[in-house]
Amino acid sequence: MTAPPIQWYPGHIAKAEKALIEQLKRVDLVLEVRDARIPGASCHPQMKRWVGEKARLLVINRVDQITPSACEVWRHWLQTQGETPYFTNAQQGKGIVGVTQAAQTVGKQINSRRQQRGMRPRPVRVAVIGFPNVGKSALINRLLKRRVVASARRPGVTRQLRWVRLSQHIDLLDAPGIIPPKLEDQAAALKLAICDDIGEAAYDTQRVAAEFIELLQRLKDANQRYPGFLPNHPLLKRFRLAPETMSGEEYLLTLTHQQYQGNLERAARQVLTDFRKGLLGKIALERPPGDAVGLEEAVLSDA
Repeated sequence: MTAPPIQWYPGHIAKAEKALIEQLKRVDLVLEVRDARIPGASCHPQMKRWVGEKARLLVINRVDQITPSACEVWRHWLQTQGETPYFTNAQQGKGIVGVTQAAQTVGKQINSRRQQRGMRPRPVRVAVIGFPNVGKSALINRLLKRRVVASARRPGVTRQLRWVRLSQHIDLLDAPGIIPPKLEDQAAALKLAICDDIGEAAYDTQRVAAEFIELLQRLKDANQRYPGFLPNHPLLKRFRLAPETMSGEEYLLTLTHQQYQGNLERAARQVLTDFRKGLLGKIALERPPGDAVGLEEAVLSDA
């Protein structure tokens, strides 16, 4: 079953991107935030253009929603790509100290270079950017150690750019999640929809739920050889209905008639909501790209 194109580019996002590009001229450091369930799909295609030559820290948020084995495989793979990822759970504060210390280190380096050029030190300007709902505002609140910006597990809460003083040394720019004008990679767009990292106006809930069920089955099949990325039979455990012999659409229809009084939309929403809340268990929807089999074997054997 192939879902129709997933597209969403509301007016406030278009305006926010224009404003963000303008504000980035003033920024010294970028905190790029991605979703740990989909570190590849939640990499914004414009990120390199936005960052340019600026310093950047890669934050992989929602680490509480994937298994430790999946986290380690992604950590090792990202390091092979020259990255230093910071894995966080911004809702609970896990990993925030490391991000703060890294940002402060970059800030000292930037001000040291300013002094060498005869310029006075100033607070380092840090932008926190990424797709909607990857946890940017929750991260900022944790960095600030107080609730300053609105935060919720749904896209579109932050609508405008806002500068916030973190300390006498750092100013933070909270930006709304930015979606590309056109989602060229529909496989990535599907994962963004499953994780609720784009708004509901972008997709058909029933089709996305059906695709999610089929994706889970493919991941479960792969998990038999390389365990550690998702729990066994997450749908069977939650809904007491095994998906092995059914397509995603057939599974949804069967679930609807058995447990949701024929309400297909309600069944589809429940499947997606349960995943998003972690009720299906800790599930990484992506493995690192390319030939990462050897890496998985090495990391998972040590897990």
